Amino acid sequence: MIEISCCMIVKNEEKILARCLDSIRDLVEEIVIVDTGSTDRTKEIAARYTDRIYDFEWIDDFAAARNFAFSKATKDYIYSADADEVVDEENRARFRDLKQVLLPEIDIVQMKYGNQLHQGTVYNFDEEYRPKLFKRLREFIWTEPIHEMVRLEPIVFDSDIVIGHFPQSVHSKRDFATFQKHIRKGLRLSKRLHHMYAMELYISGDSEDVLEAEEFFTSTALDPNRSIDEVKEAVCIVCRAARIRDDSHTMLKMSLKDLLTEGSSEMCWELGEYFLGKGDVSEAAMWYYNAVHESQSILSIHASTDWPQNRLKELGY
Repeated sequence: MIEISCCMIVKNEEKILARCLDSIRDLVEEIVIVDTGSTDRTKEIAARYTDRIYDFEWIDDFAAARNFAFSKATKDYIYSADADEVVDEENRARFRDLKQVLLPEIDIVQMKYGNQLHQGTVYNFDEEYRPKLFKRLREFIWTEPIHEMVRLEPIVFDSDIVIGHFPQSVHSKRDFATFQKHIRKGLRLSKRLHHMYAMELYISGDSEDVLEAEEFFTSTALDPNRSIDEVKEAVCIVCRAARIRDDSHTMLKMSLKDLLTEGSSEMCWELGEYFLGKGDVSEAAMWYYNAVHESQSILSIHASTDWPQNRLKELGY
């Protein structure tokens, strides 16, 4: 049977840390807690479960904190947990079964992250697979009987374990501030982070957040080195900002960059909101219809479902 180190990074989690650790303490052989600057009772609560508690000076880098936590693990596999997660009894049983049968060649085990849409989190699916269990030391194996090569791709196993996600609050403001700090440093966001920033803004950003991000997304919308997917994401944010500012010229210019290809539900929604704000109900209804029936969402599933559907009901369509 494999042995597991649970590694966590925490800050001011006194309200929920015990709930998380109670659900996993007997599933793992080691608990490593890395605190990034708590000012409440987080470390005191963590000490009830482990003496492997470390301080890490926060440098606006979650990856650095995770890497530090992983460096303190000593067991076969590392389970990466967050304080707002809970493993219920059904999935605790699945977790124990997994430990008994996991094959040593498995490098990563994915588990389903659940209960997302009910907690106001910035995701589009109630359940989705995430890598949660990692082999601590990976062996490099040569493959192929001729023209041999080292296997580079990890072997990933999709388990049936569902991790309950029960956050106390949405962390979007924290994330937006971190994105802006990296942008001000002149760092280029990867395609993945570009998508995450746009998605989080579109789902949970308020007007202030969108306007603050407008300059960055305008620059990426006009960047010839960005992919078409990134451009389409960027113009959705810029159009929302332009709508907030009642800037018709920018709305037209940026919406056409999306509509030159297959239009997104987000852009249809933005145009519907724009025309509704101008009192043109029939034009707005047409774009809401297109958001639901003639396009697909790229940032928020709400843009192709309940947002325009509710508007159509309100307008009597």
